Amino acid sequence: MQKRNWLQSLFYTIMHIKKVTYILLFYFLSHSIIAQKDSSINWITFEQLEDSLSVKPKKVFIDFYADWCIYCKKMEKVAFKNPKVISKLNTSYYAVKMNAESTDTIFFGGDTFINKQIGKKRNPTHDIPLLLASRNNKDFSLPAIIILDEKFKISARYFEYLDSKKMLKAID
Repeated sequence: MQKRNWLQSLFYTIMHIKKVTYILLFYFLSHSIIAQKDSSINWITFEQLEDSLSVKPKKVFIDFYADWCIYCKKMEKVAFKNPKVISKLNTSYYAVKMNAESTDTIFFGGDTFINKQIGKKRNPTHDIPLLLASRNNKDFSLPAIIILDEKFKISARYFEYLDSKKMLKAID
């Protein structure tokens, strides 16, 4: 009889430990997911941007990059990892990141955009970056950051590496 009570007690103790373990595991995982959510920029596509703007107008931050662009990669590692930059972009902007050499067909605002330079240039540039980030009498260059107001009008354009300090100044 005593042996049976001891086994029951052991069984209940193990079950209690399991329950506590699951609760702690759930707690730490949920906090980890929340922390991860705030530790990166919520990048969206142009298609997602159109849907988002129709629901809630907001400022737009566009980062045009290319895989070969050293300064683009540096901004990704420095400015876009800064907690203040992440917080500001995630709360005040729709953040769009687009490879300027994309071969995707993009539907936006009732229009179709493609990369017409494929096969014609060494680094073919998609129509969208050419439309938003071209400058008079200057070749297209990266990195290119475009900031639009709530009415989708360009309010600022940057064609240089922006460290965290410059990035915060640009988005404030």
